[in-house]
Amino acid sequence: MDSLGTELQSHKLAVQLRDVEVSFLIQRYGVSSIKEFIFSLGRKQMFERKSVLREINLDILAGETFGFLGRNGAGKSTLLRAIAGVIKPNSGSVRVFGRLAPLLALGVGLEPELSGLENIKLCGTLMGLSSREIEAKTDGIIAFSELSDSLHLQVKRYSSGMLARLAFAIATAIEPEILIVDEVLSVGDIGFQRKCSDWMEKVRMQGCTILYVSHSPEHIRTMCTRAACLENGTITFVGDSNAACDYYLSKF
Repeated sequence: MDSLGTELQSHKLAVQLRDVEVSFLIQRYGVSSIKEFIFSLGRKQMFERKSVLREINLDILAGETFGFLGRNGAGKSTLLRAIAGVIKPNSGSVRVFGRLAPLLALGVGLEPELSGLENIKLCGTLMGLSSREIEAKTDGIIAFSELSDSLHLQVKRYSSGMLARLAFAIATAIEPEILIVDEVLSVGDIGFQRKCSDWMEKVRMQGCTILYVSHSPEHIRTMCTRAACLENGTITFVGDSNAACDYYLSKF
């Protein structure tokens, strides 16, 4: 058995993926072609199934910072959504061991018609916090977000930077055991990005498992211990973050 296999056996798992497959139905014809479809008497199919993830097998250890690399459309965000429970795989199993806080694409998990304050209460409830816990943590969330003057506004009025601030601030309140970060740090000003990075380093030192997607190999090298490369919905490389970044860059 190689050293990685020995390590996986001797450490607690945070995430375990086995034979995960995800596919979506996509429409083959536009509205203008509905008549053509009807008169085909069923010979043409209205929808087709597009495979997004195939044969995904991966073990992520508790306490490690694990990166994901891949071109646009490789399946990175879909994989994180499957781990977060936002998407149910068509087959295979996803097992998560610990309290999870997902910071996915901007706006995911936020209700656009509600205000920032109302979203804090809603998200806190969905993450398992009691009303008393939410009340006790609200001031800290507001302070971290630096959005005190805008929290009465509906979230649909927020800029991308404001959405990132609110989502990240809410995640800081639940003391996650597993944190999923999908490109959230790519928006907002440098000061807020540094603030988020400092908080991530703090929870990492406390033993939090971090799953991190970035298009920047340098971010992966700096932040992650291991990483996986995805191509066309499959994992093509898993290993040390430096080796993973070198592999990813060799594809360009």
